[in-house]
Amino acid sequence: MDKTLIFESRFESGNLAAALKVNDNDYHLLLQNDVNTSGHTQWFFFRVQNTRKFQQVRFNMLNLSKPDSLFNEGMKVLVYSEKQSEEKDIGWHRSGNKISYYHNGIKKDSQKKSASGGNAKTLFTHTFTYEFLYDDDTVYFAYCYPYNYSDLLDDLSRISSDPIKSQFCARKTLCMSLAGNKVEMLTITSKNNMENMNKRKGVFLTSRVHPGESVGSWMMKGAIDFLTDETSEEAETLR
Repeated sequence: MDKTLIFESRFESGNLAAALKVNDNDYHLLLQNDVNTSGHTQWFFFRVQNTRKFQQVRFNMLNLSKPDSLFNEGMKVLVYSEKQSEEKDIGWHRSGNKISYYHNGIKKDSQKKSASGGNAKTLFTHTFTYEFLYDDDTVYFAYCYPYNYSDLLDDLSRISSDPIKSQFCARKTLCMSLAGNKVEMLTITSKNNMENMNKRKGVFLTSRVHPGESVGSWMMKGAIDFLTDETSEEAETLR
């Protein structure tokens, strides 16, 4: 029986450039750089199939660029098992063991600068082991909780179509991204006392500077949900 895992990342927010099988329990992985960067590589999001129950597999990501990672401070990989979700109602959760992040000595383009300003001459490896819980499962692995462009559009449409929230939240297109997607802008303010509108102080919030910073999108979602909460006296005061 062929125990080779089947890898896929050609879905929204997915990132895995290549997978090389060392043996049935060991795989080398290569990630794509963030688009329009000089080599920023951190985000990963892929799925595997053809799993075997109790099979322990080590995944080695070989081309990361950061000199250190929270994976060395106890952070685990984010995992989603379709069968575990269906049978036990368990969604995304942190899992994996034997997790480490280290300098691997693999040389990279010396012309590319590191975040600290020096030449980033070598790459880093993130490795972890995961024991599959089911046969023939589909399991997703990600750096952090995914928040993709479709999630953003759904959240913004929910607000703009709400008869109450839309009264104090205006949605406009600030500009277009290099990929042709809308960069959305929300203006959240009360429509009461319109005569002092030009004198009101404003606060500008932005998030997710890099594509892989999905945590920034989740924090922004929380801020927007709070500021547009029609039942909150604090949010009403801020508006």
